[in-house]
Amino acid sequence: MAEQDPSAAARFMDLQDPRYAYMFGFLQADGHLAQGVGRKGRLTAEINIRGVHILREFQQLTPYYSSITERVRATNFAEHAHSATWTLCALEARTLVNELGIPYGKKSRTIKPPRVDFSRPDYLRGIVDADGSLGWTAQGFPFLSLTSASTAIAAYLCHYAKKITGAERTIARNKRDGIYNVCYYKETAQQLAAHLYYPGCLALDYKQANADSIAGWVRPADMRVAPPRRKWTPSEDHELLLLNNPAAAALALDRTPQSCTVRLWRLRTERVAKRPV
Repeated sequence: MAEQDPSAAARFMDLQDPRYAYMFGFLQADGHLAQGVGRKGRLTAEINIRGVHILREFQQLTPYYSSITERVRATNFAEHAHSATWTLCALEARTLVNELGIPYGKKSRTIKPPRVDFSRPDYLRGIVDADGSLGWTAQGFPFLSLTSASTAIAAYLCHYAKKITGAERTIARNKRDGIYNVCYYKETAQQLAAHLYYPGCLALDYKQANADSIAGWVRPADMRVAPPRRKWTPSEDHELLLLNNPAAAALALDRTPQSCTVRLWRLRTERVAKRPV
């Protein structure tokens, strides 16, 4: 068992402490709180063996007995998947994390940011380490993404990222499995990754390395910067429908004819709800 921080008992899960904020975010996204008979139960987190160092950090930060075990098994993705599992059984600890926002049982759709004060970049880094990705696209562009079933978590990342980068995202569940996929690319991904993965922070080693790697990307001189998307307003929708002519609407609304054509088609086919002015 890793040597524990002697002052951890007084601060355990103080979410204003960057380390506990990260730990809580990671466990909220990728942990599991199970309730047994009577006072029994356990909090567990199982990850690929390459991330075992972060479980040792959790063990050091926890002033209750916890264990780390390893196993190798066949999965849908690998014939020999080597993983490590951190397990904490103490009722006092389980009660605290439950009150802070880790529900017992299935939780993917119900988790949400804590109601108490917390270190925001560290909490979100824990969420991204558990349920997100960052690195390079197949085209060689930096990216940072989060996959989550929770509306509250996906919306909070969008809200926070807009404050840091100015980039706006609108979330929607995909039709295949009802999951949110929030993605940032190029300079926006660089800015967000640099903010979340600052020097010396608690993080998965390989994701910290990816964050450091994408920081060096420079946009090619011949790659244009796309302007921010302008949302359609109810009054613009109303005028577009009245004009019923993409070319005329483009002049009246200071938009491109292509944008007006697509929007008009969507309004006509009721893919976008007709909103009152």
